[in-house]
This record gives sequence, structure tokens and C-alpha cells, in this order.
Amino acid sequence: MKLKKQVTVCGGAIFCVAVFSLYLMLDRVQHEPGRRHSGVSFPRNQISVLQNRIEQLEQLLEENHQIISHIKDSVLELTENADAHPGLLTFQANGSWILPTDNHQTFLSVFPQDCQFALGNKEQKTDLQMLDVYSVLKFDNVDGGAWKQGFEITYNRQEWDNEPLQVFVVPHSHNDPGWIKTFDKYYFDQTQHILNNMLLKLQEDPKRRFIWAEISFFSKWWDNIDTQKRAAVRRLAANGQLEFVTGGWVMTDEANSHYFAMVDQLIEGHQWLEKNIGVIPKSGWAIDPFGHSSTMSYLLKRSNLTSMLIQRVHYSIKKHFAATKNLEFMWRQTWDTDSSTDIMCQLMPFYSYDIPHTCGPDPKICCQFDFRRLPGGRISCPWKVPPKVINDANVAERANLLLDQYRKKSKLYKSKVVLIPLGDDFRYDKALEWDQQFQNYEKLFNYMNSHPELHVQIQFGTLSEYFDAVYKKNGVSPGSKPPSYPVLSGDFFTYADREDHYWSGYFTSRPFYKNLDRVLESHLRAAEILYSLALSHARHSGVDIRYLVSDYRFLTEARQNIGLFQHHDAITGTSKEVVVVDYGLRLFHSLMNLKRVIINAAHFLVLQSKNDYKYDESSLFLQLDDRRQNHDSLPEKTVIKLESLPRYMVVFNPIEQERLCVISVHTTSPRVKVTLIDGSNLPTQISAVWKSPTDMATDTYQVSFVARLPALGLAVFQLSESFNAPVNSNVAIYLRNRDVTVSKKEPFSVKILESSTNDFFIENQHMQVWFNGVTGLMENIKRKDDQQEQKVRMEFVWYGTRSFKDKSGAYLFLPDGEARAYISKQTPITRITEGPLYSEVISFYRHFHQIIRLYNLPGVEGLSLDVSIVVDIHDQVNRELAMRLSTSIESGDMFFTDLNGFQIQPRKYFQKLPLQANFYPMPAMAYIQDNRSRLTVHTAQSLGVSSIRSGQLEIILDRRLMQDDNRGLGQGLKDNKLTCNRFRILLERRSTSNKVQDSRPVSFPSLLSHMTSMLVNHEVLAMPVTPRPQKIPPIRTWRPLSAAVPCDFHMLNIRTLQSEVVSAPGLEAALILHRKGFDCGLEARSLGFNCTTTQGKLSVGTLFQGLDVVNVQPMSLTLLYPAKPFNSSLVFLKPMEISTFRIRMV
Repeated sequence: MKLKKQVTVCGGAIFCVAVFSLYLMLDRVQHEPGRRHSGVSFPRNQISVLQNRIEQLEQLLEENHQIISHIKDSVLELTENADAHPGLLTFQANGSWILPTDNHQTFLSVFPQDCQFALGNKEQKTDLQMLDVYSVLKFDNVDGGAWKQGFEITYNRQEWDNEPLQVFVVPHSHNDPGWIKTFDKYYFDQTQHILNNMLLKLQEDPKRRFIWAEISFFSKWWDNIDTQKRAAVRRLAANGQLEFVTGGWVMTDEANSHYFAMVDQLIEGHQWLEKNIGVIPKSGWAIDPFGHSSTMSYLLKRSNLTSMLIQRVHYSIKKHFAATKNLEFMWRQTWDTDSSTDIMCQLMPFYSYDIPHTCGPDPKICCQFDFRRLPGGRISCPWKVPPKVINDANVAERANLLLDQYRKKSKLYKSKVVLIPLGDDFRYDKALEWDQQFQNYEKLFNYMNSHPELHVQIQFGTLSEYFDAVYKKNGVSPGSKPPSYPVLSGDFFTYADREDHYWSGYFTSRPFYKNLDRVLESHLRAAEILYSLALSHARHSGVDIRYLVSDYRFLTEARQNIGLFQHHDAITGTSKEVVVVDYGLRLFHSLMNLKRVIINAAHFLVLQSKNDYKYDESSLFLQLDDRRQNHDSLPEKTVIKLESLPRYMVVFNPIEQERLCVISVHTTSPRVKVTLIDGSNLPTQISAVWKSPTDMATDTYQVSFVARLPALGLAVFQLSESFNAPVNSNVAIYLRNRDVTVSKKEPFSVKILESSTNDFFIENQHMQVWFNGVTGLMENIKRKDDQQEQKVRMEFVWYGTRSFKDKSGAYLFLPDGEARAYISKQTPITRITEGPLYSEVISFYRHFHQIIRLYNLPGVEGLSLDVSIVVDIHDQVNRELAMRLSTSIESGDMFFTDLNGFQIQPRKYFQKLPLQANFYPMPAMAYIQDNRSRLTVHTAQSLGVSSIRSGQLEIILDRRLMQDDNRGLGQGLKDNKLTCNRFRILLERRSTSNKVQDSRPVSFPSLLSHMTSMLVNHEVLAMPVTPRPQKIPPIRTWRPLSAAVPCDFHMLNIRTLQSEVVSAPGLEAALILHRKGFDCGLEARSLGFNCTTTQGKLSVGTLFQGLDVVNVQPMSLTLLYPAKPFNSSLVFLKPMEISTFRIRMV
């Protein structure tokens, strides 16, 4: 009773604080300086001001109403639970379970000012918004003549009389780190020869230039050359002959890649360049990713690059931007309030980045100036007019023919400076080609430059030399906006290169590896953070750190393997089968090594006395949480053998907030109790493990228990055999007249429903989820706090491919019409498991089985549905399986998808475009909404998504295609794996919405949605302590943080930096923080942990328990540029900002 009173008093105090805050805000609105007026007569402009003030007041009232409402709920919840007994489960008469509380008081406290960002009151209007551009374009495909997808370009020969045309010819070689050949085979067959020739040929003439993008290849070559050649490379880079563009480990895909990996591969490349060559990239070069994301432009801007170039954009958009001279623009983020994210971007105008499509609008003419295609070579011009060796007799005619193309291309841009790329895939691998290209072009340059009547200045150049000339022509500094250039916001998906050939297939192709990539990313982040903290604590304690130093190589290798997989032919699923296996083996190898790094760090950190630490490579202190047989198999949980002695288990929570969750492990006994180190019992549910839909395993059991895990911490639990009767889950199986035998084993109750087709439900304290009795699939969701039922019907559908002409392949999605319903020849078997901690429904179909689990917990874990769909379509021919959710949400033609897990992009289903054009990448989430509800599907792997009708979301789960789609791969998709696609479905009630806000080109998830995304992407790691003959040294739960991190902050990484001299850990780390933008217009729900926002402030100096953070140096994103140092360790981030700090923990 005393506790009850304390809780009530505490809650009342919080309530009073909130009311007082409301009073202060009202006072602020009423008495804001500069808004006072005397008298009673208001001019029209003052009435407008007053209306704006009233609207702002209403918004503040609504926000505080949500906060106060939630505080009241929290107080009631705490009061109700104050007398509960820990460890005991109570079953209510209504069929639900009451879980014990850990008496942990939680609250949600969001600053009203932090809600203002999502309202967009300060958002800056852009000249070009891509959603608007899509709305106005006809997307017709009129034949443009020589420039087939464009139009005829004309010019007046006198245009350059007063201001000569400046031409920069930029030699380049696009090297895919895996596609038709593996990374290593490309290197040995071609790339090493390209770079060897580059070193020789650039030194022959200081006027020659070359640009290079892929640091993965360059670093491999660097490791194989001597110090003399390395010095020559540094000289070429220093004098501007050799430029590194973008400087990432790869030229990353921009559709499927998560921003964690995009940042990581950029850091890996930039750090390598700085340490080995001493150069800093200035310009971005993305000529081959299949569509472009504004996330990439933001990351380049945060890395202090000043300019960028992109190529693969829908041909209709290219034509439109060319016609309006908007091919160069300042690319701004949709949520930017002060133009701080602007970066100069050039969009290449023509079909491809090869030489026939880069000198000008006529590929027949441009091909004649690709001198590798001279007669007698291995490749020729498809237009049947070959190049000619340049000599004195033909140089005038040849130069004028080429200059005509340059002039025409320049007419598409605002300045009289034109960029002419000169290269293609794996070009310049032979010394002969260097001579052919450079010697013939030098003759052309000499002729043009020596004839002033041509009014042209032409030279070999780098990408940055071109952009610098543009800035100079416009009289602005590099990175600044030229006066007449437009500002653009939005992205460039979905890409089409011709006709109705939309590249939306690769959003899903090879989903098994898309999922494995994200599992590895989560493990890399976990390993980086634990390693950095363990290393710092070891140094602080003065203990031997040799093992930690040796583990650093595993981190380096994993960074590079993940970076390699972000390549635009890797994560996309668009490589040859043998190359996919090579990528898979690299990912699998690094996953095993990262688990080892995590285990070693966790071992050190949970020891009560660090002097007890003994590293034994042959017998790790902890076991792996799960195992994979090989690179293309699904994980299997480690089985914990319970014998006479208790078993300890260490569980890592990889997110920066406390986590109330259900942890499930496999054991050899069904009689298990789980306790904390102090002996406190935890609520437990014992469930059967099944070998098939109806065959129960006899020697393995699932033990699930509730735990509250510290933020980024390691919790220790004890499992032991119990003599008390455990709480077992109950099972019901719908056979639907199938002639199968169900094996039932003690101690579980199994109810067999031979022929029942009645609808059924599972529930927790938040919702009731109904399922169709015939299909076993979800029908609707009824929230306990809402009388109205929400239809959320799940169904599965097939897409076929065209029977004529071009067909779907690894890149393209070319369906034969709308999807057809999945019809099963056999009725499905449905297995329902119900227990105090979770309930789940599994429906088994021939080509998939669907698992929907509902956790009976307060907070984030219990507010969404955990959905897994295990897919196997290896026996299909030219089919794609999709999951469709049909709801009663009146979403119209609007839906929302994320870009790279970083931001949300509103989408519109355009009837004027083919079905395949309306699919978009979904790396992390997609949602639909109306003025009342929002339904979000969070995903653990990137897949293609659309909303084909109002109230629907449709996700492509896997694709099996028997043919190539004529984009160079030469194979279909026939190597399908048993794949588990994981999701969380979240239904939220919108408390505030208005048409003006919903029509803006920007949207944000709620805080609850952000946390749900974190749950699905960063699962807990449960690692049993390895049994050993000798006594285990004392271990304890480890809490790394001294204070809660604001819940709109995400710790993207703590990355130990390499030492200056050797490939070993240095004394400093990169702390990378992201402050998320969030929407307060959705109801405030208890998240199960103390969630506060701080207006973007975080004290880094005292963030980690037992460690001081010194030298907090703000840096550019990839640590190449120091920013102005802080006077204190208090950092400030604007909403959506990603910032890197160089820190040292002592």
C-alpha cells in the first residue's frame, strides 16, 4: 500500500509538471515578442497572424493532451501493478493472462518543441519536387530521332563567340566488384591490369587524367604493389591527374541498402584513402546504380563532398529535365528547413554511361570516337560506322563532327561547360587502349584548341575539375548554389531505361541474401559497440588486451565484406549464381567471426573481477546463440543441455533503450525455471518444438521468459531444472479434413480439430487478432481501446510474366497483368499455440508457411504483430509470390515507403503508369493511412512494395524466373533458397491529421514505429555460458550507460578507429549518432521504457558508466574533416541529422 501511495504521488507530480508546462506554452503563444497589438482594430495581415497563432495554440494543446493522457495511463498502470508479486502468472476469467510487473516505472515525455519538426512549418519550398514532376509528366515514349528518347537539338554557331565552350573529357573505367565474375576473378583478369596501365600511362603526359571509384579493388591492388609504385600513385593523386570519386568501398546500390551499411562502406573507403594515399574525395560519381536515393546525396553532403553525378534515371525524367535545362540542380532533403543539405548534382542526359551515349545525342556519331572499337578489335560499333584513326588528313572533319555533338550536349545545361565521360565497364585493361584513346583525342584537342574560330577550349579533366569550372563560370564557391540553378527534392525511383521496362524486380531478387545482409549488419554494429567498450574498459583496468587486438582483424574483414555486398550487383540479387555463392560465403564467414568478437567482448564485460579473465581460443566462454550449416541455410537455435548443474546465459540487447521482451531458447528439458542472478524467478512459458506441422520433437523444448534488458547491455540469467509444474502453452491444430497423424508428447496439451472451419483469435492486453477458419490467415485486428474493428486481411497472390517479347528477370518486373490469388490444392494445416507470454498462429501451405506471433507484454513488444513468412518456390516456373494486406483504411492512391531505413518518401499510385512502375523499394518500412489510422509494415529485409488499391499494401516475397531479361546478366533467377521474410505489423491511431500536412512531400514514423523497426532489425543475442569442469568465475549483468539516451537518438555505431601505424585498434573511436524525425500526430503509447526527448541534446562526456569520454571532436561523417570543437561534451543534433564524433574513452 505504501508503494501504491508513492506511485500515485509521483504520477501526480509528473501530471502537475505537464500542466505547468502547458501554462508556460500558452503564455509563450500569447506574449511572444513582436506579436503584441494595441487597440481592438486588427488589420487584415494581423488577423492572419492571429489565425496562425490560434492554429499553433490548438496544436500545442493537442500535443499536451497526448502527453497528459499518457502520464495518466502510466500512473494507473503503475498503481494497478504496485501490489503484484514478481514471478507469478495469473490467469483471468476472460481468457487473458496478467503478467507480473518488475515495478519498473516507465513514462513518455516528449518536448512539444520536438514535435514541431514533423509539422513542417519551416520547411523550404523547392523548385522541383519529384512527386509533382511525376504528376505532370505524360510518360509518353515519342521517338526523338538520333536521340531516340529525347528530341532534336539545334544551336546557333555564334552562341560561343563571346564565351567559348569549355569541354572536359573524363577518362574512367567502371569496375563492378562482382557481377558476371567474382570480385577476385575480375581483379586478376582485368582490374589489376587497368591500374597497372594507369600508373604507367598517366606518367607519360601530365595533361592526362583518370578517375576511379571502387576502393575495394584499389586497396587489393595497393597490397600487391611495391613502395616505389605507391609513391607514384600518391604523386599522381596530389597533382590532380588521378582523382578518387565518391571514395566508397563500392559504388553502392541505393534502393536496397540500409543507411548503416551505406555509411559504413563510405567510412571504410574514405579512411583507407586518407591513411594510404592522403587524399580526400570532393565529388560523387554514381553511374550504374539502378535508380537514385536522396539518402545518398545527404550522406555525401555530410561527408563534405561538394558535388555529385548520377546516371540511371527514368528516360522521361531525363528528357523533361533536358528540355527545361534542369539537368544540374541543388539536391535538397524534403525535410530540410535551412538548405543545409543542398548538394550540387548533375544528371547525365542520355541512355547509358558508355562512350556512344556520352559525347552527345547521336550514338552513331559518338561511337566513332570510341577508339577501342577501331577495325580489327574485339568490339565494334552496332551502328556499322567504325571509328577512324585521327591523322592530318581527317582531323578537321573529325574534330568538327565531334564538336557538333559537344555543342548539342552543352545546350541541355545552363553553363557553357560540358562534361564528356570517356569510358565503360572494365575499360583501359590493355595498354593498347590507353594509346588508342589518349593519342587520338590529343590530336583532336590540339586541332580544336589551335583554331580560335571554333570557340572551344578542350582538355582531359577529372570530375572535380569539371564542377570547379561550373562554379567559377557562375561566380560561386564550390558547393554553393549557382544563381539560376533549381533546387530539387525527392528521389529517382523507379528506374526505366526504355519502353515499359521498369527495374522494380531487383527490389526483391534473391531475398535470402538481402536478409542475411541485414543479420550481418546488426551483428557488425553489435560487435563494434561491444568491442569498443570492452577495449576501453580493458585499458582502463590495465588488463591484458592481446586478444582484443587480434579480434580487430575480424571487424575490419566484416566491414569490408558488408561493404562489398552493398555493390549495385550484389545486394540487388543481379549477379551470376557463382558470384552469389562467393558473396554468400563472405557474409557467412564474417557472421561467424563477428559472433566470436561479440562472445569475447561479452565474456570480458560480464566478469565481476576483470582479473578472472582468461582467453581460451579452443573453448570460448560463451556459445553461439544460433548456428547455420552453411551460407544458404536458415539459422537453428543452440540447444542448451540441462543437467544437474544450472546453466548461465548472457543476453545482449543491441539497442540503446531498455528492452522489455520475451526471450526464447531451446533446452533439453521441459521443466525449467529461469532466474536472475539474485535468485528472482522470471515468468516462463514452455512450448513444444515441432519438426513438421504435426510432428512434435521429443528431445527439445522451447523456454520463453520475460526480461527487462539494459540499454546496450548484457543481462545474466540462470536456467535450471525445476520441480514445480511449469506453465505450458496449449496447442490447437486445425487439420481441415487432412489425413495426417498428429504426434502428441507430454507435457503439452494438443487439441485436434479434424474438420472445424470456425474463425478464431489470439489476444493480448492491447488487441485481439482474428483469423479466417478456412485459410488460417489474418482477417482483422480489434484494439482493446477502440470499439471499431479494423479489417487487416492477409492473402497471398502470384504474379506471372509476359508470354511474349521481353520477360521478367533479375532486374525487370514485367508481369502478365494483375496478380492472381494463391490457390492451394490441399487445405492448409493451422497450428495455434497459446500461453501467458505469447500466442502464435502458424498456417502451412505448400509454398510458404506464415507465423504470426503476439506477445503479451506492455510496451513496444506487445503493440505490434511479429510476422514471419517462410517461402520455398523452387518448383515454380516464372512466378513471383506476394503478400497482400487489404484494410479498411481509406488511403486513396497514396502510400509511403522508406529510403534506406533513413527517411520516408510519400508515393502515389499512378494509373497512367504500368503496374510494375508503381513498385518501390522497401528497405525498412511501408505504410498507408487515412485521417484515423496508420498501418505500417516493418521489414527485416529489403523487398519490393506497392499499394495497388486504396487500403492495400502488397509486398513481393520471392521471384523465380527462368530467363535473362537482356540487361547483361545472361541468367534467370533459379537458385531460390528456403527464405524467412520477417516483418512487424503495427496499427496506430492518428490523433491529429489535416489535409495540408498530409499533402506535403514529407512524412515521418512515430516514436513507437521507430522503436518497432529497431526491434525487428536488431534481435537480442542469447548466448549460453559454455559448461566446463571448473567453477565459472562470478559474472553479473553489465550496464554500459550511465543515463538514458533520448529516445529520438539512435547510436548508429561506436567504431574503433585503426591505429596510425598498423592494422590494429587505435586509441580513438568514431561515435556516430542519428537523431530521428518523428510524428507526434499518432497517439502516445507506453513504450515499456522511459522515453524522453531533449530537444536534440546529449551529454557524451558522461554517457558511459565507468568511462570518461574525452576529446569529443565533431567531424564530417567519414572523419576526414574536423568541425569546430566543442567547449563541453554536450552535443546537439537537429532532427534527422547524422553526426560523427571522434572520441576517446578512458
